[in-house]
Amino acid sequence: MNRYINIPKIKSPSGKQMYQTVRYPEIPRSENDIYVITTVGDRYDTLAFQYYQDSSLWWVIANANGNADKSSLTPPIGSQIRIPINPAPTEIQYQNINTQTNVSSNVSSNTGGGGY
Repeated sequence: MNRYINIPKIKSPSGKQMYQTVRYPEIPRSENDIYVITTVGDRYDTLAFQYYQDSSLWWVIANANGNADKSSLTPPIGSQIRIPINPAPTEIQYQNINTQTNVSSNVSSNTGGGGY
């Protein structure tokens, strides 16, 4: 999945083309979510591959753990992180809030920062 495919491109004041700010959906907790304690070598992309068979869904796990360092793909060693059991609804919400018709120039909620 190319998660930027529907993100509108805008031009900076200097004329440089760039992507509009990406917004991420809230990821509700489920009693079926998986909780793991991270170890040496764990990364959001490898965890996404392990649990979803799709490393491109790393952002689902990273966003489900809002207190995580947004500038790194590596969660702190020894921390408990939540892995949402079903990423499909989150993927759909992501596409819906970031499509050309739904994005306004005044993006204010749940914007990505750092390494996203």
